[in-house]
Amino acid sequence: MTTSLDEILETFDFLDDWEDRYKYLIDLGKELPDLSENEKTDANKVRGCVSQVWLITSVDRNADGAPVLTFKGDSDALIVQGLVAIVTALFSGKPAREILETDVEAIFSQLGLQDHLTPQRSNGLRSMVGRIRSDAQQALEAA
Repeated sequence: MTTSLDEILETFDFLDDWEDRYKYLIDLGKELPDLSENEKTDANKVRGCVSQVWLITSVDRNADGAPVLTFKGDSDALIVQGLVAIVTALFSGKPAREILETDVEAIFSQLGLQDHLTPQRSNGLRSMVGRIRSDAQQALEAA
């Protein structure tokens, strides 16, 4: 996906109507590269999501040897795919420590997601973030 978190925040700020924001979320999800059927495994499935959500984590090292995580994801629901796109834009390519220190609630609040997502989608979003933070913690412990 080529859309950065800053671009997402800017577009959300520009769009006043939540119908337009939902359409934008769906468009963001469509930008995600498709996962192969081989990648849609039980091991990659995010627990706690009503929709099917898969998240693949890759860990590399930066010049200092610190773990840097990259994420790919997909969902079987259009709006949830958009949420996956936001989460991957937020965290992908970041050092594990930065992932753990990110104030996710502030960013989601800036986007207005808490007020406009169903409780099930909000829980799924928290589950995605929890999985990413868990992967970041494991990468730090393995370093």
